[in-house]
Amino acid sequence: MWWVSAEMIRSCFGSKTTMSASDPGAIVVAKARAGGFRVVPIPGANAAVTALSAAGISEAPFLFAGFLPAKPAARRKALEALSGLPYTLVLYEAPHRVVECLEDMAVVLGPERVVVIARELTKLFEQIHRCRLGEAAGWLRADADRQRGEFVLIVEGSAVPKEGAKADWERVLTALLAELPLAQAVKLACKATGARKNAVYARALQLARARKARGS
Repeated sequence: MWWVSAEMIRSCFGSKTTMSASDPGAIVVAKARAGGFRVVPIPGANAAVTALSAAGISEAPFLFAGFLPAKPAARRKALEALSGLPYTLVLYEAPHRVVECLEDMAVVLGPERVVVIARELTKLFEQIHRCRLGEAAGWLRADADRQRGEFVLIVEGSAVPKEGAKADWERVLTALLAELPLAQAVKLACKATGARKNAVYARALQLARARKARGS
């Protein structure tokens, strides 16, 4: 049985983090509303955005994935689903799992991707380290103190979309080129699929040249 008091709500949402973004604050919110309480959001600390502002990884849109599954097999499966996306990935991780999580990320996402490891943000021992995924676990292991605290992991997105994603945006692009000018078709294809503009534009030029050659 659930019960919620005003004191519980004050203590929960008076903490240093923004609840409901990744922590199970949504459960408390739902129970509070069901109990007739008014829930009012107050801007507070957000580790994901704080880390992202100091990461300097890219201008690409970011995807907040929260905590990955704790079990290795499920974690790798979740990473596989994220691996082909062109978005900067923002994740949280616990100190007792951060090393093995980064090892899995290096295997699934590839060791050359850039990662920013941010821990203990806004606190005395804040640390923000940038390296390749293949180097990340070793950097943490080199000093036990680096494995302490709350972690935000920020990883650059996939530079080359997977074949399925490429087929999707190419299909959209081809259809748009049949009806619209090249620049407009590229813009709409990128907006609709999230594909990288440079790749879509280059492919659009190839398709336009091929169509022109067939018509000559």
